[in-house]
Amino acid sequence: MNRPRVRAPFEIGGHAIRAGRRAQLELPIARLMSGTPVALPVIVVHGVDPGPTVWVNAVIHGDELCGIEIIRRVLAEIDPATTAGTLVAVPVVNVHGFNTGDRYLPDRRDLNRAFPGSARGSHASRIAHLIMDEIVARCEVGIDLHTGSDHRVNLPQIRADLDDPDTLELAQVFGAPVTLHSRTRDGSLRQAATDAGATVLLYEGGEANRFDRDPIDTGTAGVLRVLAHIGMLTDREPDRAATRCGRSSRWVRATASGILHLDVELGDRVDAGATIATIYDPFGKRHGRLRSPVDGVVIGHTQHPLVNRGDAAVHVASLDDPAR
Repeated sequence: MNRPRVRAPFEIGGHAIRAGRRAQLELPIARLMSGTPVALPVIVVHGVDPGPTVWVNAVIHGDELCGIEIIRRVLAEIDPATTAGTLVAVPVVNVHGFNTGDRYLPDRRDLNRAFPGSARGSHASRIAHLIMDEIVARCEVGIDLHTGSDHRVNLPQIRADLDDPDTLELAQVFGAPVTLHSRTRDGSLRQAATDAGATVLLYEGGEANRFDRDPIDTGTAGVLRVLAHIGMLTDREPDRAATRCGRSSRWVRATASGILHLDVELGDRVDAGATIATIYDPFGKRHGRLRSPVDGVVIGHTQHPLVNRGDAAVHVASLDDPAR
């Protein structure tokens, strides 16, 4: 009688995770000046059956916290006994920034401009190299979770290379309200992973240093849809959510310094020429109106009421299918 073949363990960072198991592990990054070790937290779900290998990461910027909760919720829905393939979750990439509440690393470098990195480079470069060598190199698909930067909030959206058919398919499956074509940026995780052969989605939603319910709900549902679509979740039927695609967006900038009063909310449809914000001085005198340059949807805006002339105020995307 032939016994079923047991799937090989998943090896990462000197650890071997057996099929049908979930493991929490730490990949050493560095030591603080006090000698305290700093490590990258990683959760691996190694399914009983063969399938794709996918990573999901959050907090490349230390103040972008929504992705941590998305990953927690996704992991709560996944059982290794009914999983085909392997999920590698990294809830906190920028451990230093996370611990200090800072977007950047201690040397003020942006970790998402340091990829693919080097084992002998700067601290940011070494962390990037670790991510590429231990995480990305083992995966075919990746989902990089972000929020808006400090004092900016984003409508849940996918940014990806929509000219690539595989990426477009997964972006549509994710089902964020808006999907934007976006070129990769030099030094970003998305660029380095794409160059390494992975299919990568970048999810944006919410605000830094906040847990925003709608972006978290949308992100969780989207990640699970993608995992189900590629056959990883054998106990879940793939579903679909509507998304609207676009290829361009523009930040509307303050025309004067003063106090900003927004006339729109995230997700609002706007017509070209429509007033989207008004600027007053402390005496209540109006100093300017901001108007949408295009027909589109509001996908982001500043949360700060005080602006200087030229500050980015409202982000408007032009969509291919502007259904009203």
